[in-house]
Amino acid sequence: MEQRARISVRGVVQGVGFRPFVYRLAREHGLRGWVRNTSGSVEIEAEGDADEVRAFLEAFPSQVPPRARVDTLETSFAPVAGYEGFVIRESHRQEGAYQLVSPDIATCADCVREILSPEDRRAGYPFTNCTNCGPRFTIIEDIPYDRPKTTMAPFTMCPQCAAEYGDPLDRRFHAQPNACPACGPTLELTDVDGNTLPTDDPLHAAADRLREGQVLAVKGLGGFHLVCDATDETAVRTLRRRKRRPAKPFAVMMTDLAMIERHAEVGNAERDLLSAPQAPIVLLRWREDSTVAPSVAPGSRDLGVMLPYTPLHHLLLRDVDRPLVMTSANVSGEPLVAGRDEALRKLPKIADAFLFHNRAIHIRCDDSVCRVDGEATQVVRRARGYAPSPIDLPFSTRPILACGAELRNTFCLTRDAHAFLSPHIGDMENEETLDHYEAMIAHYEALFRIEPEVVACDLHPEYTATKVARALAEAEGLPCVAVQHHHAHVASCLAEHGVHGPVIGVAFDGTGYGTDGAIWGGEFLIADLARFERVGHFQYLPMAGGEAAIRKPYRMALGALHTLFEGPIDLTDLSLRSVDPVEARLIADQIDRGLNAPLTSSAGRLFDAVSALIGIRGEIDYDAQAAIELEANAWMAPSESGRYPYTVTRDSGLWVIQWQELFAAVLADLRARTAASAIARRFHNTLAAMTASVCRQIAAERGIRSVVLTGGVFGNRLLSGLVAAALHEEGLDVLTHGEVPGNDGGISLGQAVVAHFETQETKGV
Repeated sequence: MEQRARISVRGVVQGVGFRPFVYRLAREHGLRGWVRNTSGSVEIEAEGDADEVRAFLEAFPSQVPPRARVDTLETSFAPVAGYEGFVIRESHRQEGAYQLVSPDIATCADCVREILSPEDRRAGYPFTNCTNCGPRFTIIEDIPYDRPKTTMAPFTMCPQCAAEYGDPLDRRFHAQPNACPACGPTLELTDVDGNTLPTDDPLHAAADRLREGQVLAVKGLGGFHLVCDATDETAVRTLRRRKRRPAKPFAVMMTDLAMIERHAEVGNAERDLLSAPQAPIVLLRWREDSTVAPSVAPGSRDLGVMLPYTPLHHLLLRDVDRPLVMTSANVSGEPLVAGRDEALRKLPKIADAFLFHNRAIHIRCDDSVCRVDGEATQVVRRARGYAPSPIDLPFSTRPILACGAELRNTFCLTRDAHAFLSPHIGDMENEETLDHYEAMIAHYEALFRIEPEVVACDLHPEYTATKVARALAEAEGLPCVAVQHHHAHVASCLAEHGVHGPVIGVAFDGTGYGTDGAIWGGEFLIADLARFERVGHFQYLPMAGGEAAIRKPYRMALGALHTLFEGPIDLTDLSLRSVDPVEARLIADQIDRGLNAPLTSSAGRLFDAVSALIGIRGEIDYDAQAAIELEANAWMAPSESGRYPYTVTRDSGLWVIQWQELFAAVLADLRARTAASAIARRFHNTLAAMTASVCRQIAAERGIRSVVLTGGVFGNRLLSGLVAAALHEEGLDVLTHGEVPGNDGGISLGQAVVAHFETQETKGV
């Protein structure tokens, strides 16, 4: 008996070898029919012996290609149509339909073998790819995912590539970026004016220049990198001076795992993460005997390392044969440079030469950054390799645009049970970033066929993203939902885990606008996906000079001392003695008069104050530098188990953590000449014990046993580990972030889900 199955498959099923998989599977079972891409799915009709049709269907879950993801598989049956053979049909466009789009995929082992094999026709070719790897998101202009809708459209395949592309049994069947030296993109090495430099091998000539200590701008997958020899201190310092990036750590690319293990400590989970198809930058413990130049990551115990993820990178690293700094090419604060003209306009004072290629980048996409806590991966910056894969929601949502925060911005668009979190945008501080942000929103809306019905934003009225959200909502006549910053942090973690709540939300970060008009950041909330209640917070301290207190943590330290203690503090034996006495008096006067000295409960600012007070970092060159260096010092005293005293009071029903005792004890340690590392460790121990104690009391009072740890301060690996361990000792369950950043890069997801429930409730649903 014969039957015909009609199948619709949704998920990541285009650009990942799904149709040739179906073709081969159908032929193995002797079935007839067809398979095709549509704008929203892969459609299949397969007919033949009923037992073979059933076996064909049962094989799907276990045999799909490695990069495919099947979300739904709908099957119906119909009378046999009388097909002859099994074919792959042309793609079919469907108005309004959408599909999931594959992220860019790191070069597979088969392609690496080919480019390194002298006898292969793709030997040394830096744009080799196949169905299992290569560019996807950064070259796609529209769906269905076919070559004419990508930036590979201008390159006509040679007969050999066309034969591979058209053969369903070849691993390059319908690999849209398929190319070879005879027909594909090419490299060009130029001077800073864009003049082509004479060489038969641009990549080898670029490698020679890197070995000589030059800085190169290299066009990659989602934009340009600035590249230099990571073992050459002079070259690294030159790059820092030219890029005006005096201290923020650089990422380093290394040839293989063996090279990485010579420079960093690599555990099994970290080894797997480094080798994963996403190929992110992974934060690793820097080995003391590493030859990587100290200026690569000054003041940090971590080294951000990644493996080559394109053939160009593989070939360049093997030619240079040493670690390379591979940092985003941009003018400070601006988006990643992606085009040739833009690079020649913005980077000639940074780079000594340019290594270009002529495959256009349609969408900029920075490198992702991850770390491993225990055996769990936490994404710190979500971009290449992860975006635009959606976060799966435990409910179906209306179309919502959530505009994100001011720093580490991402936006989020929702449709059905999918939340499409954008790649890392950056800090919304200039016109170029705003233009990039708006262009990316437009691209996501078009790619996933989303027309927002609700706009969500941060509660802070002066955030650029908030202003964009309100202007858009007003122009389109849409509701605009303002979501409190720390509620969004907690909600993003809940949404990622598919949990509605309520939970105890511990949100520690640098800045978040509070409902009382103060700057929050050391918060204890009772929260679910719809609402929150503030039940505790850190004592308010003044930020003398507002933003100036963030750039100059010594102002936070002086402000804390002035607020917590009566009368002047003797600074003679403290690192703060170097502060200009006139400025110190002005800070005290600002605080007393309430002039540009906003109050904050921020955990980030507390870290700043302690870091400056004990002489680690009084002024910063990049965000969170003082806290990062405080943590690095704390790791230097692993056996220190001491804690400082603190007080928890109740004020209008809120638990309030008071800091006078802690600061008094720190001052006593300083005057006793206690090592900064020991003080830093005691401070971390204290915060962990305090957090667990407050959560225990809230849990007892409210009957809630689950705690969410969220916010940028929990990027501190020492603190997050200590807090999680202390909470477990109290018998509390702990939820932390995984694929969604716990810093402001994940806030847009939280905004979206809160806005969904708020507008649903408003409509009485």
